[in-house]
Amino acid sequence: MRLGGFVLGEILVIEMLLIRHSLLIIIFLIPTSSFGQDQVSIRVHFLYGSKPVSKYKDTEPKWFGGKWGGHVGIEVDSGQILNFVPRGKFHIFSKHGDKHSAFVLSSTHSFYSIFTTDDPSIKKAIIQIPISKRQKQLLDSIARQYVDTTPYDYAFFGMRCGSAAYEILGQIKILPGYSVRKIARRIFYPKRLRKRLFKLAETNNWIVFREDGSSHRKWEKD
Repeated sequence: MRLGGFVLGEILVIEMLLIRHSLLIIIFLIPTSSFGQDQVSIRVHFLYGSKPVSKYKDTEPKWFGGKWGGHVGIEVDSGQILNFVPRGKFHIFSKHGDKHSAFVLSSTHSFYSIFTTDDPSIKKAIIQIPISKRQKQLLDSIARQYVDTTPYDYAFFGMRCGSAAYEILGQIKILPGYSVRKIARRIFYPKRLRKRLFKLAETNNWIVFREDGSSHRKWEKD
């Protein structure tokens, strides 16, 4: 069948080409943020707790917390890890009016050397988390504020590195937000935060880097 000199099939082909061309124009005009260009990423660093193997107990140092210890921090910029540490006398219970604590920005080397400088082989896990630029701006603001003025005390029955990292990740909506008191109860040591982030990493296909530690030490397991 012809219509004005064109075969009907030819008209349909032309219409399909026009529609395809229009879609390409629309896609080109969509803001790049719709395709992930508005995303950056942060890394959460975990140093596993450990204690010396019996054979090396005289040469390997004891670490704070042993196998139930470890450390965690959030890499806010390349090579700058925000982490929560005690300052001054260690408190068993939190003292709001006498905070012996600080948020510090550590280099990667100093972060992983918090317990020792002798053993270069550290068991670690690094979870890379995609976030929006708005979330990154909020994280940077929190980091500046917390380094300037610590918001809570460091205490055994209170906030420590794991709960502090959770509190920040809750503020930028990576994890559910809770009160400081509730977070301190739930995230008693870094492993509890690590398990939550590993689960999210598996669900969301986040990149996870792992490194085994020295055979001279008994390392915390996941």
